[in-house]
Parts: sequence; structure tokens; C-alpha cells
Amino acid sequence: MKLTTKGRYAVTAMLDLALHEGNGPVPLASIARRQGISLSYLEQLFTRLRQRGLVSSTRGPGGGYRLARPPEAISVVEVMGAVDETVDATRCGGKGNCDGGLPCLTHELWTELSEEIRRFLAGISLADLIRMRQPEGGPGPVLVSPPQA
Repeated sequence: MKLTTKGRYAVTAMLDLALHEGNGPVPLASIARRQGISLSYLEQLFTRLRQRGLVSSTRGPGGGYRLARPPEAISVVEVMGAVDETVDATRCGGKGNCDGGLPCLTHELWTELSEEIRRFLAGISLADLIRMRQPEGGPGPVLVSPPQA
């Protein structure tokens, strides 16, 4: 299973929006510049995000995008789903026809893994990602690395 840039960029752009919308609507050009994502690609992603009710837009001078709901109410899995990013570890897209029309020997394993990943991502909101980036009592955002095993 591999996440595509579509899902990664959508989550990154939504987090950027959440971090910067306190100053009013955020132009996509600002997100594109800060995150190194093509403006035309962001326009495609935000069309889908707007259609799914995750962002709203304001046209004209001073226009841009805002979150349509509070960051606490937008999960990572919802953002990914809005841009048609699937979380599926099976070879068959979850259809169960991976071995000549029948489920392969490990189909249930990969199906359960896919569900665990979905549950994990459903439990993380944009607000959670913001908190992960804020050091306690610190001056501003930092990158948080996962613990090393």
C-alpha cells in the first residue's frame, strides 16, 4: 500500500490552511508557495475539498479558502476521502477476487490492516495535527518525528 501525492498534499494543504486561516481567507498561492505544491494541483484538490464541504471559498481581492468546519471536526481520513485517496492494503481493492476470482490466502489480513489504518486516520483531526506541531509552552510549530523503535 502506498499513499499517493494526492492524499499527502491534500492533508498538508488542509493543515496549512488550518494554521493560517486566523488572518482571513488563505489564497491557494500562499499554500503553494509555503508547501512547494503546484498551484494548479492545489486548485484541483480544493475543488474536491469544497465539493465535499470541507472548505469554503471567497472570491475577489482578499479572497481565498477557509475551513468549512472547526479543525477538531475534520479528520485526516475525511480529507483523504474527499480527494479519492484510498487506504487499502489488498491487491484486489477489497473486492476479494485477488486469487483467480476468489480471496487470496492473506485477504483477511490485508483487509483488517486497511481497516486499522482507516480507524487510525479517522481518529486524527486537523486540530490534533496542529497540537502535534506545537511544542508545549514553546514559541511556534515544530516537526514531530515518530518514536524510533
